[in-house]
Amino acid sequence: MSFTGTVPTRALGPGGPEVPVFALGSWNTWDRMEFDDAVSLIRRAHEVGAAFFDVAHYNMGPHAENARTDLIFGEAVHASGIARDDYLLCGKLWLWEYPHTTFADQMRTSLDRIGVDKADLVVVGDYFGEVDVPAIVTDVAAEIADGRFDGWGVNNWAIDDVRLAIDFARDEGLTPPTFAQLKYGLVRRTMAEGSHYGDLFASGALALQASDVFEGGILAGKLSPSRKIGADVGGIRDRIVAAYPRVQQIAHGLDATPTQLGLAFVLAHPATANVLFGVSRAEQLEDNLGALALLDRVGAEGIRAVTADLWLDREVNADGTWAMQA
Repeated sequence: MSFTGTVPTRALGPGGPEVPVFALGSWNTWDRMEFDDAVSLIRRAHEVGAAFFDVAHYNMGPHAENARTDLIFGEAVHASGIARDDYLLCGKLWLWEYPHTTFADQMRTSLDRIGVDKADLVVVGDYFGEVDVPAIVTDVAAEIADGRFDGWGVNNWAIDDVRLAIDFARDEGLTPPTFAQLKYGLVRRTMAEGSHYGDLFASGALALQASDVFEGGILAGKLSPSRKIGADVGGIRDRIVAAYPRVQQIAHGLDATPTQLGLAFVLAHPATANVLFGVSRAEQLEDNLGALALLDRVGAEGIRAVTADLWLDREVNADGTWAMQA
């Protein structure tokens, strides 16, 4: 059954915009679809109030893939007829070659490839080793001043760097990050639920944007992904594959699909403002939308209670220092 409601919205951090709780990613999505299907998917996302698109230029660092997914999105959103003011666009600023490749250069390239004048938000990350946080905050502020986007978040940063970014921005009168995009889901909970980020979430300093919820498709039933997927932090991927039957069992007991269970779990976290997922078929989006009814029916406490035994990454550093290592 197709979703007939409207996706709810939540604030993306202090002073952040109201955003739909679901956002569509671009990594290995738009470039895996027929063009007309991409146009239809964008229109459907807009129809249900989930027109929030995370679109990156994947050609730097570990993502030196020369992907066309951002080009295809730009062509598809134009063909959809949806006005620029009627959807949210979140870009990426990569730190792997920064500052040699400046944020200004990255934004010009990204916006030109999509065919728009500005994004609404950007996510800054990832990185290996130490970074110059004050320089990053200052350069982000310069891009905001130049009108290329309005707000920003961080992606898998070590917590000390996040705190420094917030404090430096406050002291200098600059725009701080308002959300953190973290790997978070049924099996990976430590960073998002640990005390380090947890303190910032609880205080309202940051909101949570959950990503890689399905572990590259494994928790959606694709147990041997043929495409490149995200990093296996903590080396637990074999355990995640082994846990999938348990995910199926719990979902079946709730008259839901595994993907609906995964999304409902993430939305049950009080700090979650938005969940970023990749879909390459319309039926995947419809299935994901069903998570909203599941959460309403079972409730946040009920979802967390039945999935308590699926937490597998307890040994990962909750402060995010794993993200600094190659």
